[in-house]
Amino acid sequence: MLSYWRLHKYPILFVIGSLLFYASFGYDLVRTDFIKLLTLFAGLFFFMVKLMQFEKWNFKFLLVAGILFRLIFLFAEPNLSQDFYRFIWDGELIKNGLNPYLHTPNDLIGQSGLAIANAHELHTYMGELHAKNFSNYPPINQLLFALAAILGGGSILGSIIVMRLTLILADIGVLYFGRKLFQNLNQSTHVSFWYFLNPLVIIELTGNLHYEGVMLFFLVWALYLISKKKWILATPMYSLSIMVKLMPLLFLPIFLKYFGVKKSVLFYGLVGVGCVLLLLPFYAPSFIENYSETLQLWFSNFEFNASIYNIIKKIAVVNYESKPWELIESYGKIITKVILGITLLITFLRKNNTLESVITAMVLVLSFYYFLSSTVHPWYVVFLMGLSLFTKYRFPLVWSLAIVLSYQAYSNPDFKENLWLLAIEYILVFGFFIYEIIGRGSKKLYFFKK
Repeated sequence: MLSYWRLHKYPILFVIGSLLFYASFGYDLVRTDFIKLLTLFAGLFFFMVKLMQFEKWNFKFLLVAGILFRLIFLFAEPNLSQDFYRFIWDGELIKNGLNPYLHTPNDLIGQSGLAIANAHELHTYMGELHAKNFSNYPPINQLLFALAAILGGGSILGSIIVMRLTLILADIGVLYFGRKLFQNLNQSTHVSFWYFLNPLVIIELTGNLHYEGVMLFFLVWALYLISKKKWILATPMYSLSIMVKLMPLLFLPIFLKYFGVKKSVLFYGLVGVGCVLLLLPFYAPSFIENYSETLQLWFSNFEFNASIYNIIKKIAVVNYESKPWELIESYGKIITKVILGITLLITFLRKNNTLESVITAMVLVLSFYYFLSSTVHPWYVVFLMGLSLFTKYRFPLVWSLAIVLSYQAYSNPDFKENLWLLAIEYILVFGFFIYEIIGRGSKKLYFFKK
């Protein structure tokens, strides 16, 4: 034991320091205290870098450390997001035989005999936007919410614990299949710990109960099966990933050159069948209308931590006296078409004939989507960062640190953003992205290679 301490003294101290910082983050942080939030986050990122520096080949040590960091949050109520109240609400609806795509919380809360545990507390704290809209979370999310409601025993904390354990298992799954995928791509497996130990991943997924990790788990599993030439077996996993969050739908065209036309058609068909089967339990005549209406809100009504959109808004408001709410509605309609166009360009202009190049194309498409989006919540970057580790791009890792600057908006009651801080965030991200695009040494553009 003494020899182990001597050999791993500094890494053990870094783990202890991280545990203390995570405990403070989970149990003693008010999100309006931006200075404390920034200090804790930066300190945790520093500890992660040092752990990777000292122990990157010590699988058991880093695995145990990553699990301990997550378990620290087990009994903590999320403090950076109130979305979990809506998660529990949807789960309670399903538990009681109600379809969350057909009833808004505002419609139900006034009804007598509503048998939802903690209904008034959940309704009050989920926020006005959640309360007046139908659920926008896909079916696998809903099933996981229902599992939390059932196993949580009608307790908010009980549901939180179940969701948290689910998310921890998903991250372990990302690590497990990620390492296998790294091996099949002839890459170093230790890189997977840049995800597993990343403070953004731990805080936003385990801490604040966002499901990007579950989506990534199923997608990495599917990519691993594809790397083993078991692409038919990969289709259910890909469908599950889409039905956690819809983002993997955007990547489907990218497989066209990798599989060829005939295989691609079959792959798309099987993925589509899987999605339909997962949707069937929730289907009703008004389902498509309600879901589409709610989904459109996320493109045309919200703005947070935007980059290019903020520049366009500033120019439009100052020079053309555009109204912000009119601008974002128009912008939301245009952006979906622009992203589709970019996806098709990357699909047909890149070779995409190896799995690594396919994943690289996914990273590029997702990056441009976030760059152009009017809303980039911190937990969105987790998915991008996780995928990027299988490529040569590391700017999403930089983003997973720089995005802490966006949390400053939480310190204001009206969530007013500091555009100077956002400018610093995106200068760092765009600067590193451009540096990687042109190549470190040769300065040769490799955007359309492979």
